[in-house]
Amino acid sequence: MSGRVCVITGATRGIGRATAEGLVRLGARVVLIARRQDDGLRVSRELAGDAGSPDVVVADLSSQASIRTAAQELRDRYPRLHVLINNAAVVRRNREITVDGLEMQFAVNHLAYFLLTSLLLTPLRAGIPSRVINVSSGAHSGARLDFDDLQSERGYSATRAYGRTKLANILFTYELARRLQGTGVTANCLHPGVIDTQLLADFMGAPGTRPGGARSFGASPESGAETSIFLASSPDVERVTGKYFDDRRERRSSPESYDEAAARRLWSISEELTRPLDPEAS
Repeated sequence: MSGRVCVITGATRGIGRATAEGLVRLGARVVLIARRQDDGLRVSRELAGDAGSPDVVVADLSSQASIRTAAQELRDRYPRLHVLINNAAVVRRNREITVDGLEMQFAVNHLAYFLLTSLLLTPLRAGIPSRVINVSSGAHSGARLDFDDLQSERGYSATRAYGRTKLANILFTYELARRLQGTGVTANCLHPGVIDTQLLADFMGAPGTRPGGARSFGASPESGAETSIFLASSPDVERVTGKYFDDRRERRSSPESYDEAAARRLWSISEELTRPLDPEAS
């Protein structure tokens, strides 16, 4: 991975941090997208390797203005990008609204993936062969999108809203792969496993990792990062696109995730809600 620039969202803890650590060990130039600069700089120091310390770009993924600012900084600093890993996600027990007036989980877990990717397509195209990797979840299974209530205004369930956003990740990935076919930019998604992170604790309404680092449930973040690292680095998947992976193997996602009409409709709505400015976005 020497010379390869890899951007990772949600990179200061959990699976994202473990993914960043793994890619640093492979010699990649890693860029951490962090909500708080202090957290990003701390993790950058901790992960310093032979290729130097990871770079840090600050972005609040619940704010489209912040995403645009971060994307502009990335385009200015890195004319060529080789890997984008959309990893960050949230679970909110109660319905919350972002500064843009959107339901929080839909905004962070799906629209942030869509907008950031759209705004970085130009440097990704310049860095071909390049890869977009979207971290979804097995929680997408059984979920269905309600296009009349994507903002969960008619009755909110944290777990149902999360499952829908993870289905949206897969629909977005498959549609992105179709639109980028033949460009040299691939798009794949994955289930990281049941991993002991704060996100899983929030999803289950349970305590997170116990003090001292002992796991309360689930596998380690390092285990959860393995498929992301594989998709970012393995020559075996250099030309693979539009697929769903679990435990570093291609799997079938839910039947609903292969609905191309739903994917196109979600793409159109996502454009309306984010209005990406990058000329390569659509």
